[in-house]
Formats: sequence, structure tokens, C-alpha cells
Amino acid sequence: MIKSVFAATAALSMSAGAAFAGPYVNVETNAGWAGDDYTGATTDLHVGYEGGLGDSAAWYIQGGPSIVSPDGAESSTEFSGKVGVSAGLTDQLGVYGELSAATTDQEFEDLNVGGKLGLKYSF
Repeated sequence: MIKSVFAATAALSMSAGAAFAGPYVNVETNAGWAGDDYTGATTDLHVGYEGGLGDSAAWYIQGGPSIVSPDGAESSTEFSGKVGVSAGLTDQLGVYGELSAATTDQEFEDLNVGGKLGLKYSF
């Protein structure tokens, strides 16, 4: 069974500035396996907004329903969201971060929360 319903981060550009600012739709499915045993999938149906922060950084926020489909069990719908930022440190090196959260049993009191922080180096 899937123990966490928050999804992986949307790809963020590490190049100079955001070329587009405004609303978007992001549909993403994340599936899981334990060895060769399929455990299930979560599909996010998010609406978001992104924008630039100066010449070399960008941000986004998105949220919407997540369809949680554990293997061999009935699917359920939760709510999930993400907020993230990326910044170019040099022409080849960028940094990014994301916070995500998802409801559990459609309750906001006990959220599944995750974080991501990374560096991206382009050759």
C-alpha cells in the first residue's frame, strides 16, 4: 500500500530567469514498487502558477486533487499541493527546493509533508 501520497517535483529550469510566467496545468503519475512488487500509483491533477524572481530565479505553486490507487485496493481522492523555487547560481550551477503536502483520509490535520533540496550542474 502506498504510505505517502505526495508526488515528485516538477522539473525546474536552472537557466537564467523564467521565460513564462502565469498559470499552468500539471498532470503527473507516480508509481511505486518494492522490489518487483507493484504497490500502486498516485496521479496529481494540479493547477498552478509560476513566475520569475529577478533575472536568475523562478517560483511556482500548484495544487489540486490526487487520485491514490494502491495495488489491489480501492482508489481514493486526496488533496495535494507543492511550492517551489529555483535559482541559477552560475551559468552551469543551479539550486532548487520544494515543499509538498497531501491530505490523509481527506483530513488536513494529519498531512503527509515532504521536502526536496538539490543542486543541478549542466555541462
